[in-house]
Amino acid sequence: MTSDKNGRSQSKAEWIKNTYSRQKERKKSYQSISFREQQALFTAEDLAGFDAGAKLGFPGEYPFTRGVHPTMYRGKLWTMRQFAGFGSPKDTNQRFKYLLEHGQTGLSVAFDMPSLMGYDPDHAMSRGEVGREGVNVATLDDMLELFDGIDLEQVTVSMTINATSTIAMALYFAAARRRNLAMDKLGGTIQNDMLKEFIAQKEWISPPRPSVKLTCDIVEFCARNAARFNPVSISGYHIREAGATAVQELAFTLADGLAYIDECLSRGMAVDEFAPRLSFFFDVHNDFFEEIAKFRAARRIWATLLKERYGAKLESSMRLRTHAQTAGVSLTAQQPTNNVARVAIQALAAVLGGVQSLHTNAMDETLSLPTEHAAKVALRTQQIIAEETGVANVVDPLGGSYYLEKLTDEIEAEALEYIHKIDALGGMLKAVETGYPQKEISEAAYRFQNRFDSGENAIVGVNSYYDDEVHEIATLEVDLAIEATQIEKVKAFRQRRDEKKVTAARAELERACREGRNVMPSLIEAVDVGVTLGEVSDIYRSIFGIYTDPGMV
Repeated sequence: MTSDKNGRSQSKAEWIKNTYSRQKERKKSYQSISFREQQALFTAEDLAGFDAGAKLGFPGEYPFTRGVHPTMYRGKLWTMRQFAGFGSPKDTNQRFKYLLEHGQTGLSVAFDMPSLMGYDPDHAMSRGEVGREGVNVATLDDMLELFDGIDLEQVTVSMTINATSTIAMALYFAAARRRNLAMDKLGGTIQNDMLKEFIAQKEWISPPRPSVKLTCDIVEFCARNAARFNPVSISGYHIREAGATAVQELAFTLADGLAYIDECLSRGMAVDEFAPRLSFFFDVHNDFFEEIAKFRAARRIWATLLKERYGAKLESSMRLRTHAQTAGVSLTAQQPTNNVARVAIQALAAVLGGVQSLHTNAMDETLSLPTEHAAKVALRTQQIIAEETGVANVVDPLGGSYYLEKLTDEIEAEALEYIHKIDALGGMLKAVETGYPQKEISEAAYRFQNRFDSGENAIVGVNSYYDDEVHEIATLEVDLAIEATQIEKVKAFRQRRDEKKVTAARAELERACREGRNVMPSLIEAVDVGVTLGEVSDIYRSIFGIYTDPGMV
């Protein structure tokens, strides 16, 4: 209840009838980007029965709604981790050093399509793609060159790679060993999330079940040998980019995480042995409050599931730690400088949502890989939020907002409904095999496109406020000669190696695959003696099979 202008008590319904309904609105109805109907005002009446102690608690304490750390950004700012990678390892190494010199605090590696799909640069399938949309890495020499002159014990490294994540991880650990660095001193994250590949991104080698097995090989190996490294980044980002709603992104991502937990438990691992190093990766889209509420709901759901479903004892097992990236799908080729504003608002939502790490897209990423200038503007966007806005001074500054708490509750309930349906289908692996999440996402994407086509969803510079002016900005051009250079490098690499050692290492890796053993120990030894990424991938294709998308009926 509130008071009207005469001091009389009135309910929200009375205010709507007596005051609000007499005013005109710009639209007949208001919806979020995820089709959520939005009412005009939220009051304490919308939170009737809300238990702040149970729902919110305090930052750094269960259920972590208000943040995973007590001090949040007052203690340490989020890691500013700009995604970078193009051309040769030497090219990307230079870009890494440029970003570190300008204040970036973590490295994030983008690999090219041959590296992601398991082909060496001289393979016919790699033609025209080497170094084009990420860095080309096929050998131990490539990995050593990629991080040459960078202190890997001081800088955390994130690698966005999935179907070949075991190989990239082995190359990274072998490279560290060559530099006399202990694995347990290395910090970072490898994406290594194969379920979302089958759901959304569609970059795979083998079918879902052996792919999930390989994902959990890294989880198990890191838990016992590289405890500072996050062995999987359970990724909603690509699910959202494929057209999912905020709730679908949240639900399917958490369900993927539950599937990995189940696989690790089936190996005899204890949940508290590996859960503290599970990490997440979410999209940050345009709907400001919906995105903030999504992060808060994610933490609460994950904490509750780990405690109640899996019996986790460690608080670190219940903390959902997340990297976030602004929405690439929201960037427009039309009026590309508008993307700076979009990215800034999305980044602010991520910070107010309490993320631990953030990548801000460059304004030119819908046109090409980022130029140095565009990448620096994107990094400066984060630094301005951190240093000039004051939003990092207070922990969970929006906590207690009538609207935000109601929205967080709604997103939590809707996401749990999806999770329970996936449970009933037999878990996420089974759901993926039957096409359930894929179908849900395709329907949401179709619905969004219809709203855009009708003009109901306005995109500035595209279907509203557009003009005929040509808006040109500088873009990055990757030297096509890099492909020939990388081909010559991999050929020379093969000629230098000890073929007797390579043959023995490949045979041992094949045995590990056939026997169902964790491949990581054999794989590290294999890449160390010179087995290439493409050669390992061929072993996977031979033993685990090649997956073909069955399509949607």
